[in-house]
Amino acid sequence: MSRNPENREQFRPDDHESDHFLLTTVVGSYPKPKWLNRARDHFEDDDHSFGDSEWEEATDDASRVITHEHERAGLDTVVDGEMRREEMVEFFAERIDGYEFNGPVKVWGHNYFDKPSVVEDVEYDEPWLVDEFEFVDDVASRPVKVPITGPYTLANWAFNEAYDDDEELAYALADLVNEEVEKLVEAGARYVQIDEPALATTPDDHAIVGECLERIVSDIDDEVRIGLHVCYGDYSRVYPEVNEFPIDEIDVELANDDYKQIGVFADGNFQPDLALGVVDAHVAEVESVEEIKANIEQGLKVVPPEKLTVSPDCGLKLLPREAAYGKMENMVQAAREVEAELDAGEIDVPAVEDAAPADD
Repeated sequence: MSRNPENREQFRPDDHESDHFLLTTVVGSYPKPKWLNRARDHFEDDDHSFGDSEWEEATDDASRVITHEHERAGLDTVVDGEMRREEMVEFFAERIDGYEFNGPVKVWGHNYFDKPSVVEDVEYDEPWLVDEFEFVDDVASRPVKVPITGPYTLANWAFNEAYDDDEELAYALADLVNEEVEKLVEAGARYVQIDEPALATTPDDHAIVGECLERIVSDIDDEVRIGLHVCYGDYSRVYPEVNEFPIDEIDVELANDDYKQIGVFADGNFQPDLALGVVDAHVAEVESVEEIKANIEQGLKVVPPEKLTVSPDCGLKLLPREAAYGKMENMVQAAREVEAELDAGEIDVPAVEDAAPADD
C-alpha cells in the first residue's frame, strides 16, 4: 500500500540528464571526522574546559563537512551522517520523558550498549530532530532525508518497567514519533525514514510495526515521502505483509548476502518502492562501478526504474571514512550509468517484462 507513488519525483534534480531517474541516498550514519571524536572526549571530561558552546561549534562544523561530502559524491538526497548522534536508541531515549539510564549492558564480545529503561509513561517534550534538520537543510543544496529510530525498536531495545507489554509501549512511542514527524514537516522536511532494525530479529511482530506506522503517518501529507529501513534478517517472514504498511518505500540490506533473498520480493506483487542496498556496509573494500551496476540490476527484478532507490545496505559509520566516500561516489556513478543505459534500451527490466501481458 504505497502512500503516494508520485512523491519521489520531487527529488529529481532540475539538471538531471537522463530520462530515467534512480533516486540515490544513504541510510543515515557515516564515519565521524577523527577530530569530532577527540572533541567528544574533551566534552565528556569533567576536568576539561571544553564546554557546551565548543561542542556545539564542533558538531555544527562536522555536520557541515559531511553534508557537503555527501553532495560532492553526487547523492540526490543527503543526510549529515548523524554527526550529533552516537547510538540509535540512546540518542532518542535521552530526549523522551519516561526513559532513564542505569549503566551499560554487554551485548556481544567486548561491546557494551547503554541500554535504557522505560520507568514511567513516555511523553513528548521538546522536538528531537528539528534543530538538526534545519541546520542541515540550511547548509545543503540538495534535499535532506531525516532518519528516525522507529518506535518498535525504541521499545524492543529497552527494558520495559512501566507498560504491561512491549506492544503497548511501542504504540505509545509511535504516537510520539508522529508528533516529531509533524514538527519536522512543519519545518520543511519532505523525506523521513523510520529505522526498524529490531523487526529483523523479531519478524513475527510485523503487525505491531504496521500499526506503529499507521500511527506515525496519521495526518501526515502524502507529499512527504515515508521510508522504512529494515536491515538483516529473513525478509520472507515479513513479506508480503510489508505491502500493507503505509509507506512509500522499504529499504533493505541485500548486498551483504549477495542478493540471495532478492527472489522474496520478485513475485510481481511488490507494492512499495524498493530502496535497495547496493554496497556492503560491513566491508571496507570499495565495490567497483561495474559491480554496483550489477547490484542495481538486481533491483530491476523487483521494481521498474521509477520505483527504485539506490543506497548502501545500512549506515556506513563503522567504515573508514575514505572507504565510505568511495562507496558513495561509485554508487552514484553506477546509478547514472544505469540510467543512461536504460534510456538507450540496453538493459532488460525483468520487473516490467514479467508484469507485461502476453501477446495474443
